[in-house]
Amino acid sequence: MAKHTPVIEMTSYGIYSHWDAKAKELPKIKEFTQVITAEEEIEFGFIVNIKKAKGQLLQFCIYHPGIINKKGQILAPFDGEVYVRSNDWNFYLGDTIQVLCPINGLESNYGEWRMTLEMEGKTIAEKTFKVVARDEGQFWKKRGF
Repeated sequence: MAKHTPVIEMTSYGIYSHWDAKAKELPKIKEFTQVITAEEEIEFGFIVNIKKAKGQLLQFCIYHPGIINKKGQILAPFDGEVYVRSNDWNFYLGDTIQVLCPINGLESNYGEWRMTLEMEGKTIAEKTFKVVARDEGQFWKKRGF
């Protein structure tokens, strides 16, 4: 039998509602964007729909911009593997802004966060997000001041 060619589509990217890794539901998109304002607990990433690839192994990686942990060390990229669970499957790859080192606060989150998803050694989805400092003027302007 001929092998099916997987069909991969990035269905959304940007800021999402809180995601519970133990829940079956994926987070909901709140805003399509690649520029993320550094605020604690902001959830961002992308959702990919994968068809005709049940059982295939996916490798994912999140490259952080130099976040410093509680021990003062730069965090290594976060990576892992997951198997495609069905022939029409949605997968969320994302992260949250956290203050791991009180000395640097949110500042160690600033910069480019690159998220990649690979199957059979080929990149099937990739997105780079730029985490920036909050613009105080815009913050108050959105509130009517």
